[in-house]
Amino acid sequence: MGIATAAIDAAARRFRWIMALGVFTALTLAAVAVQARPAPDSFADLAEKVLPGVVNVSTTQSVKDEATTGDQDLDQFFKDFFDRQRKNNPARRMTSLGSGFIIDPSGYIVTNNHVVAEADEVTVRLQNDTELKATIVGRDEKTDLALLKVEPKTPLTALSWGDSEAMRIGDWVLAIGNPFGLGGTVTAGIVSARNRMLEGSGPYDDFIQTDASINRGNSGGPLFNSAGEVIGINTAIYANNAGGSVGIGFAIPSSLAKNVIAQIRQYGHTRRGWLGVRIQTVNDDLAEGLRLQQTKGALVANVTDGGPADKAGIKQGDVILTFDGKEVNEMRTLPRMVAETPINAKVEVVVSRQGKQMTFTVVLGELTEEAEQASVQTNQVPETAPPPKEGKIAALGLALSELTTSLRQKYSLEDDAKGVVVTDVDAQGSAAEKGLHAGDVIVEVDQQAVSTPGDVDKRVKEAKDRGYRVVTLLVYRDGDYQWVALRIDRG
Repeated sequence: MGIATAAIDAAARRFRWIMALGVFTALTLAAVAVQARPAPDSFADLAEKVLPGVVNVSTTQSVKDEATTGDQDLDQFFKDFFDRQRKNNPARRMTSLGSGFIIDPSGYIVTNNHVVAEADEVTVRLQNDTELKATIVGRDEKTDLALLKVEPKTPLTALSWGDSEAMRIGDWVLAIGNPFGLGGTVTAGIVSARNRMLEGSGPYDDFIQTDASINRGNSGGPLFNSAGEVIGINTAIYANNAGGSVGIGFAIPSSLAKNVIAQIRQYGHTRRGWLGVRIQTVNDDLAEGLRLQQTKGALVANVTDGGPADKAGIKQGDVILTFDGKEVNEMRTLPRMVAETPINAKVEVVVSRQGKQMTFTVVLGELTEEAEQASVQTNQVPETAPPPKEGKIAALGLALSELTTSLRQKYSLEDDAKGVVVTDVDAQGSAAEKGLHAGDVIVEVDQQAVSTPGDVDKRVKEAKDRGYRVVTLLVYRDGDYQWVALRIDRG
């Protein structure tokens, strides 16, 4: 009886576990179903809703013909011919096409900067084929955005901004624009990737990648989410030899564009926050050389003299870990964080300095052309008397010398450049692997200033004695600074 009861109890327990597992699986599948966004049966309703807010943008530009020049009689013949042609038709009219979208019923329209940058005239064509002359309110080359204004007789259909940060890879998107002059063209796809950077792109680029078909003429047009909100501005494509789409397009996220457009509308230009530092990426070697626990942050390569960071106490060699409470996981995210922060705002900046975390309060300035070009080379260094001190650092594969007048002239170095100059590089050493060459100036080793080859040798030996395999060098080259991490090979 006892054995039979035990068997029954065991069977009951197994049944309860099976039932519990079934319930858990059902709940899990239900949760996934709730989170998933199924493919729509049709995009027709969405397209009908948003099409009136999308416009075609055409621009014209006057281009003067240049005269043919040369010494030969034939060149003179063509020169005379083109001179006569210019008298009859002094300039050619070039036309280009793009897209845009309405953000205010009174006639404010967003497009790409490259669509209107060289335009003498801008014309906007609405969905009902009404054409309106547009004025350029303002442009921003760094984000490739522009704002236009037309004067409609009746209020226009305006579109709403959406939250690009809420978009996930795989979400459905809709693109509408004017590809190849075929206005009002609708294409659908998904978000293929996020946070894309392109070769030669700007400092604030953070593109949404999509496989929705985008071609020439789509530039400036909107990318919609499934709610009909603008979450991107179609800007670039990978193209085949004929210039057509290969299924990889890029859009400026609305989270970036919305703020830029608002500033252009208010001021006629952008007003960006300015920290006053030059930064570089922290790679694994630099992280080890800087004694960081993780490979993250933005390494300060240079601090603008008198800029916001300098006034707050941030120094060359600091690694910025957080800005205004937001983590700086990658170097490229910091410029955008700073740019989107209001001018004169007080922000907390956490840095790692020689292995210790420190917090500074920075009052942001305004980014101007003068601020971007500000020089920090203000400290004059007396010339070292000859003969110069020279030496080889075998552990790094470098031959070094103190700076002298002759070496400054030989390597075209400024009078106020300071440090130790590289005179030769071992082709098999660590320095050669990282691209150092004669004429580079080593300013610091492991965040300590050096002025002689002996100083460099001392810092390297100290690092070896403490068990480190990498040292960091602050290198001055062609008017700029860069941190380089070198492996200690031997010596």
